[in-house]
Amino acid sequence: MRDGYPVRMTRAAPPSPGVAPTLVGVASRAAAHPAVMWSAFVLVHLWLGRANFVGPSQPMGDVVSVYRTWMQQGVGGGDWVGVDRPWVYPLLAAVPMLLARVGGADHYGTAWLTIVLLLNAGALAVLTGWGRRNVAAGWWWIAFLAVLGPIALGRIDAVTVPFALVGLLLLGARPLLASALLTIGAWIKVWPAALVVAAVVALRGRSRRTVVSAAAVTTAAVVAISLVLGSGLNVVGFVGQQAGRGLQVESPAATPWLWRAASGVVGTYVYYDRQILTYQVEGDGVGFAARATTVVMALVVALVLLLGLRAVRLGASATRLLAPLSLAFVIALVVTNKVGSPQFVSWLAAPVVLGLVLSRRGGPSFVVPALVALVVAGLTQVVYPWRYDDLLAADPGMVALITVRNGAEVVLLGVALVQLWRVGSSAGRGADRAPQRRDGRDRGRRRGDQVRGDRSAAIMDA
Repeated sequence: MRDGYPVRMTRAAPPSPGVAPTLVGVASRAAAHPAVMWSAFVLVHLWLGRANFVGPSQPMGDVVSVYRTWMQQGVGGGDWVGVDRPWVYPLLAAVPMLLARVGGADHYGTAWLTIVLLLNAGALAVLTGWGRRNVAAGWWWIAFLAVLGPIALGRIDAVTVPFALVGLLLLGARPLLASALLTIGAWIKVWPAALVVAAVVALRGRSRRTVVSAAAVTTAAVVAISLVLGSGLNVVGFVGQQAGRGLQVESPAATPWLWRAASGVVGTYVYYDRQILTYQVEGDGVGFAARATTVVMALVVALVLLLGLRAVRLGASATRLLAPLSLAFVIALVVTNKVGSPQFVSWLAAPVVLGLVLSRRGGPSFVVPALVALVVAGLTQVVYPWRYDDLLAADPGMVALITVRNGAEVVLLGVALVQLWRVGSSAGRGADRAPQRRDGRDRGRRRGDQVRGDRSAAIMDA
C-alpha cells in the first residue's frame, strides 16, 4: 500500500544478453569467414616481408647475400654448390634459391618472399579447404607466423614447412604423395625426414609400405639426378659440413657459456665464424659440449622412437599417435641441436597444426603444445631480430630471456614425451581399440581391422 493505493507487484524482466558474449559470437563468425582468414594471411605476410627488409640484424641477410651469391656463382661461373663442391644443404635447397633469380639481382629478396607466400598459401588452402574447415588450426598457423616474426620467411626453412605440413595432412588419404612431399622437404633441409620416420612408425599395413616405397623412390631420383650432374659424393656432403660445428649462440647447449660471458669470465665470449657464417660461443669445455650434443641428440631421438614403438605395440591408432610422435621428433631435434638457429622454431608449425586438426577427430588435445609453441615463437622473435645485438654482447637481460626461451623448448619436449607415453598407456587400457568379438567372424574382423589400420589416418584427408 503506497499513498492509500495498492502496489502492483510485477516480475522482474530477465536480464538482457551481455555485450561481451555478443561480441565474441560476432568475432567467431567473422573469423570463420574465408575472406577474413585469407586477408589476415596476406597482411601477416606483407608485414613479415617488410620487417625482413627494414628490421635490425638483417633478417634477409642470408637470402640476399648468401643464397643469391651461391646461385650467381653457379649461373655465372659454373661453380654449383652441392654438385661441384660440398654444401651445407641437401641438393634440392638450390631449387628455390635458383627460382628466386627470376626477379633479377635487384629483386631477389622480393622474389624469395613471393615464393614462400605462394607455398604457404597452397598449404593453407590444403589445410582449410580455402577456409571451409580446420579454421582454428588455420588461424593458429597464421598467428604462429606473426609471433615468430621475420625469420618465419627469411630462411630456406620457410620453404620446407609447407611441404612438411601438407605431407602430414595427406598421409591418410594419399600416403604416396604425402611421403614424396616429406622426402622432397628432407632433400631441401633434413628435418622433415623425422616426419617420414614418424609416419612409418605410426601407420600400418599398406600405408606404411607406401610411405617407405615413396620415400625410397624419391630419394633415389634425387641422388640419380645429382650423380648425373656430376656431384659424386658431394650429394651427401651436407652431412660432413655439420660435423665440425661448434655451439651456436642461440642453441640451448650454449646457455651456460652465455651466462659465463655475461658474468665476465675470462676466455668466454661470442665470436663470428666466417667459415660457416654464424655466431658461436667460445670457452672452456665448448668443444666437448659440441661433440656431446650429437650423442645426446641420438639418445633423445632413440627415446622418442622407443615411446612410439611402445604405443604401436599397445595398439595406438595413427590418429592418436602421429601428431605427438611427430612433435616429439621435431622438438627433440631443436632442443639437442648444437646449431639452434632461430628459424628451427618454424619447424614446430607442421606437427602442431596436425595435432590441432586431429584433436577434433579423436586425437589427444593439442592446446598445451600449441600455446607453448606460441610462447617459444614469441620469445624467439624478441631474440632475433629485434634484440640480437644485445644477445651477441651477452647482455644479462637478453641472456635471461633466451634462457627462458630455451627452457620453454625443453618444456615442449617434455609435453610431447608425456603425450607419447599417455597415448601408449591409453591404448594398452583399450581406449584406442574397439572390443573384439570372439566368434567365428574373428578372421573377418581382423581383416577389417587391418584395412582400418591402413586407413587409420584417413581423417587427415585434405
